[in-house]
Amino acid sequence: MKNKNRTFTLGFALFSMFFGAGNLILPPFIGINSTSGWIYALIGFSLTAVIAPFISLIAVGQVGNNFMDMGKRVNPKLIMILAFITICLIGPVIGIPRTGATTFEIGLRPIFPNISPNMAALAFFTLNASLSISPHKIIDIIGKYLTPILIILLLTLILIGIIFPSHVQHLPEVNTINLFALGFHEGYQTMDILSAVIFAGIILKTMSEQGELAPKQRLYTTIKAGLIAALALFFIYAGLIYLGAISDYPLADHISRTTLLLYISTSILGPIGTYLIALTMTLACLTTAIALTSAFASFMEKITKGKIGYKLNVILCSLLSAILSVKGVDEIISYAEILLGLIYPIVFALVIYLVFLGKFVKAKAPYIAAVIVTSLVSSLSAFLYYFPHMPILGAIRNKLPFAEHNMDWLLPSFIAFIISSLFSKNKDFLDSRPF
Repeated sequence: MKNKNRTFTLGFALFSMFFGAGNLILPPFIGINSTSGWIYALIGFSLTAVIAPFISLIAVGQVGNNFMDMGKRVNPKLIMILAFITICLIGPVIGIPRTGATTFEIGLRPIFPNISPNMAALAFFTLNASLSISPHKIIDIIGKYLTPILIILLLTLILIGIIFPSHVQHLPEVNTINLFALGFHEGYQTMDILSAVIFAGIILKTMSEQGELAPKQRLYTTIKAGLIAALALFFIYAGLIYLGAISDYPLADHISRTTLLLYISTSILGPIGTYLIALTMTLACLTTAIALTSAFASFMEKITKGKIGYKLNVILCSLLSAILSVKGVDEIISYAEILLGLIYPIVFALVIYLVFLGKFVKAKAPYIAAVIVTSLVSSLSAFLYYFPHMPILGAIRNKLPFAEHNMDWLLPSFIAFIISSLFSKNKDFLDSRPF
């Protein structure tokens, strides 16, 4: 019973770590843009925001105790660079500032309209730093106390919205493949693949501190906790996407994600909906911010070999996040899109190959080749964003399979992996081939 309760605590903690600002504001936006075809968008969103993060947890558990241990299977320096970029993006560059900005726009401003973004950022990140300063208590704080409240609030909103639906919008037929692609690409904005490879280290470290030292047992517990988190995420996402799909919010070329969420909550629950979604958003953002701050501080302490201590890293991270958070949610999402479009496919490709082909391909070269090719292909979109008047790059990208669905990296990456595997000195792989 004790082990079972611990698994649920870890699973709930993982859910709250994942379920932050983007996870709450993105699904209704997907729903309102897909209406009757919302199920196809949900499938696409689930791949990048549920299944892929779950696979990422398994990938880390298979190779060791944290993301850095992937260097044993790939290349230590390459993984160090990838880990540094990842922790910065999900930390003080995008992830944590977005939690503060979303808390201000949904959690505080509707109730305290005169509060300034600077004061909101100061209050939120002071609380975040205070709760993040003791890393050993983070799993208990999130898993035992904050997550149950968060889930109850979310289920209240979703169930009432399903039982008493608002007006359903009727739009012309939309291409189901495009809806799938919408959900798939919006899943990048959750950053949960990037978060998963970092959060896995927190979960594995917690299990070690609690006396669970056998690697296979830690992996088994991680998988069970990951399944709990993944199922909770899927059902919450499905409910929120459905609420967006049946909302009568006026359609426009630009829809504010935070305004849409507020509209849905108040249309379902009336004035009390503003307070419920404010509390829900604050809890969701706070739990994620705590986990990300702790992960960033621990990582920076490790790579600086203790020259910059954990507590100082917590303070520096919170300070930088507070400064960037005042830009607002939409601006953060705007600059995040190109950065995530560059790094997300790299981590995604790496964890897929490690989990599904890792037993057959032991050589490092195929993984390095896949990372390099994925980086080159995903860089095309970044160059086109900053240099839109380069028709050659645009033509190259448009000829790649699945480019119209922002999955142009998939086939080139797989081909590079297979070709490199065939030419690698890899007895295990050669013996496993059926020819």
